[in-house]
Amino acid sequence: MIQFSLKCAEGHKFESWFQSADAFDKLRAAGHVACAVCGGTDVEKAVMAPRVSTARKKVRAEEPQERPLSAPASPAEQALAELKAHVEANSEYVGMEFAREARAMHDGDAPERAIYGEAKAEDARKLLEEGIPVAPLPFRPGRKSN
Repeated sequence: MIQFSLKCAEGHKFESWFQSADAFDKLRAAGHVACAVCGGTDVEKAVMAPRVSTARKKVRAEEPQERPLSAPASPAEQALAELKAHVEANSEYVGMEFAREARAMHDGDAPERAIYGEAKAEDARKLLEEGIPVAPLPFRPGRKSN
């Protein structure tokens, strides 16, 4: 396994593991390597310093600490993580019943409350056409944050 520092055409930097350098080249050529931030597939290897392991590792206070992969890599990712946590804490997840629940609240057949969930694009479009206010979330609903 080999880890590469990668950079997309938009300038986002991220890292990923590959079975080999050839595996990276084949996956990239097939369009299967995508930016972890924007999803773009125009990804190149970024310049990276080699990791040298020593018997004793001294960490100085001024050296940056590696962050866990689950931690946001940018202010934009941090803002999305905060938005997701706020939505999850302050509204009810209704899953694929979102369109039905939103329509029932709009018609007065269900109590008004903050909900989020999933809907097919056609169902969301119908809600908007009916004057029911809905908005897409910039994250995938249904997966609880760790």
